[in-house]
Amino acid sequence: MAECRVPAKFTTPPERNATDVLFDAAAAQPDRPMFLYDTGDGEWAPISSADAAQRVRDLAKGLIASGINVGDRVALMSATRLEWTLLDFAIWSTGATPVPIYDSSSGPQIDWIMEDSAAVAIIVENEGKRKLLDEVSHVTAATTVFTIDQTDGPGLIEQLTQAGTEVTDAELEARRRSLRADSPATLIYTSGTTGRPKGVMLYHSNLLGEVGGVLDSSLADLLGPGKRLLLFLPMAHVLARGVNLIAIEAGVAVGYTADIANLLPTFEVFRPSLILSVPRVFEKVYNSARQKAYDDSPVKGKIFDRAATTAIQYSKALDDGSVGKVLQLRHKLYDRLVYSKLTAALGGQCELAISGGAPLGARLGHFFRGVGIPVYEGYGLTETTAAITVNTPAEVRMGTVGRPIPGNAVRIAPDGEVMLNGAVVFGGYWRNDEATAEAITDGWFHTGDLGSLDEDGFLRITGRKKEIIVTAGGKNVSPAPLEDIMRAHPMISQAMVVGDKEPFIGTLITLDAEQIPGWLERNGKDPQTHIRQLVKDADLHAELQAAIDEANATVSHAEAIKKFRILWDDFTEETGELTPTLKVKRKVVAEKYSQQIEKIYRR
Repeated sequence: MAECRVPAKFTTPPERNATDVLFDAAAAQPDRPMFLYDTGDGEWAPISSADAAQRVRDLAKGLIASGINVGDRVALMSATRLEWTLLDFAIWSTGATPVPIYDSSSGPQIDWIMEDSAAVAIIVENEGKRKLLDEVSHVTAATTVFTIDQTDGPGLIEQLTQAGTEVTDAELEARRRSLRADSPATLIYTSGTTGRPKGVMLYHSNLLGEVGGVLDSSLADLLGPGKRLLLFLPMAHVLARGVNLIAIEAGVAVGYTADIANLLPTFEVFRPSLILSVPRVFEKVYNSARQKAYDDSPVKGKIFDRAATTAIQYSKALDDGSVGKVLQLRHKLYDRLVYSKLTAALGGQCELAISGGAPLGARLGHFFRGVGIPVYEGYGLTETTAAITVNTPAEVRMGTVGRPIPGNAVRIAPDGEVMLNGAVVFGGYWRNDEATAEAITDGWFHTGDLGSLDEDGFLRITGRKKEIIVTAGGKNVSPAPLEDIMRAHPMISQAMVVGDKEPFIGTLITLDAEQIPGWLERNGKDPQTHIRQLVKDADLHAELQAAIDEANATVSHAEAIKKFRILWDDFTEETGELTPTLKVKRKVVAEKYSQQIEKIYRR
């Protein structure tokens, strides 16, 4: 049974809690820029740590005056914005427990979380979200509802600030200090890809263990005062929440945006030092840059492809410890022609990126490192307070998700399941002893993921136990590696491998709508071609088959994809096929497109 444990150099005092991250910084460096906010005129203005701490105090006093008590659960449903973080710290400061809800959640999803968590209050972003609560039976007359943005009169920030004027500093400090490292810190519900969402109870020691573990690694060398982080992932997701705390502790100035459609223009203005994202965004950056090159001219498109190949070769050569002179010259040439433009599109100051939430794939990792923006891939779940393993500047290996962060351990069970133990691992599911007993054995969390450990402790994730496909011939197939390679093709938005109990492996493919116009033009097609015609196009089929052949080259003949179907519609969160972090809900897709799957095996 392979195992790797990395000891921690840091300790978490029993009296410490997550609010100390912000308030200690304000006491030590009151003038330090802690947050950056969009002024609306193309500028990002700083908010000092002292100002941030005072805003949190004012909000916390208002919540206390509104009836929030120690131990209460308070739901928070909003897009990523500065107020999310301020309210998160304010809820903690009252002695209560935040329950984040994705702002894209439906009425029934909100209802389940409100029922299961027994939250006494909910904070929503705007009047539109407040109206959504009319569908939520467990938001009753006894539930306090707060709305951040009001259509008439002052918003929630002003209301709470005014409401709390009679609450004393001593009362607030007593509330805040009632929290200890072993106190509940947040109740986060899983995305529900495999069933009804379960409440993951994380403690303040888990959050502080995540902060301490990451800053105990060589990533700390790239974090500190003068650095800037732009957060755009949902703050309801544990990854964004954890990195937010790490950045505040390290002295990084944090900005927030939910405007994903205008992310690249925002990067150019914000000029982040580091980027946190999920793999799909990195794929989009790559595919958009390639598409733009081909839109300019076929010559520029071919130059981009050669530059991409050179970047990957250069990164691989760095791993081998020797970059040949010819490769150095090619890399220098393409740096002027291609790489510098790509790094400029990300603001020109980006020194690193962190990827999590799903597999990145070695190809994209090598590409971005070869361009000059190393992407450090990590691994974790809600149950591990974000990352429990991560690649770092001092310890990096492409194709892996890194070694355990200090204070944690990874073990591979005899059947290949990844098991985890340590400071960031949760203690159990909220009000669900059966699920807790099933997930945790002797302090080790059974992740449901399959993987392997290199001799020096680098973890490789190969799939999920529940996603393993067993063909009619008895062959076990892990779909994730095949899907990752297929999604590298610009025209492929999503791919879902199928074939359980069937004679061979097939796949469903959706097309990337942003790439279709350019593809039609490059291939001399009518720009008005409807998607229903396009999915039957022989040239498109040949191109997608080439992407499938590339994936098939990595597996045995029995595991190879034999047939595919192109769907008319892409998978989206709004239509229910994707989670808020862009993971495919396989059960939903299998049920929704059952007829398309049947056609794979009938023709």
